[in-house]
Amino acid sequence: MPPPGRPNIVTLLTDFGTSDGYVAAMKGVILSINPAAAIVDVTHDIPPQDIHAAAFVLSQCATSFPSGTVHLVVVDPEVGSSRRALAIATPNALFLAPDNGVISLAIDGHLPEPAARELTGPPLPERRPVPPTLRALSIENRALFLPSVSPTFHGRDMFAPVAAHLAAGVPLQTVGPPVADLNLFEVPSPLLQSSGAVTGWVVHIDRFGNLITNVREGTIKAMAGDVQIDLGGTVIQGLSRTYAEGGQLMALIGSHGCLEVAARNGSAANVLNIGRWSPVHIIPEGVSPAGG
Repeated sequence: MPPPGRPNIVTLLTDFGTSDGYVAAMKGVILSINPAAAIVDVTHDIPPQDIHAAAFVLSQCATSFPSGTVHLVVVDPEVGSSRRALAIATPNALFLAPDNGVISLAIDGHLPEPAARELTGPPLPERRPVPPTLRALSIENRALFLPSVSPTFHGRDMFAPVAAHLAAGVPLQTVGPPVADLNLFEVPSPLLQSSGAVTGWVVHIDRFGNLITNVREGTIKAMAGDVQIDLGGTVIQGLSRTYAEGGQLMALIGSHGCLEVAARNGSAANVLNIGRWSPVHIIPEGVSPAGG
């Protein structure tokens, strides 16, 4: 059983889908080791090998769980390679994941604010020092794994049993040695243009086709007067309060606290033919869209 006051919760986030038995196998392993564990499915519908989508989804839900929750993420294009398997402890949570950048956004509050610069494509993971507010260990203690480890299913044979043991109260330091760096990607901060416009980027497209950007509400509030949103040459006038109060295309501050663009009863991504990492320009009153 976990220590008093510590939850016995394991969340699962994968790209496995639910038409095969992969997720069930992981749950079976967790419950065989820790029968009292509460297992929560975050999602198993991450597009295959999509590290960036998984990172965004993880960052948006992890803070809603009780302190001490074990978050297990298996989106692992390089399973069976020399990539490290990591356990990363924050003051409020424990993340188990491959060392491929998938935890980047979940721990970005512990990292320096990214510089403002142009973004021309998906940000790539780079090795960065472990922030002093975190602990990171390489998962190497085979005594915590299943007796036989498949090179193609570390989620079942390594990550799931380690998650079960940690949720049950096994000390973190038993998983393996500390590491000094992590592979992390960084989404640049929005750019302030000479015109006074701000350029950010679409960082996620949800299942409704809403285009979620990295431009925070405070950035927009700091711009005097009404604003225009220019996405791919389509200009939206002002902000709506809800999805029901805008026009066919609308811009609003979503539940993530950032600007997003939506289409009434439809997909803004399809209407605009816009993908992730596309630029979005927030243009203050009195500045023409061309100035963005």
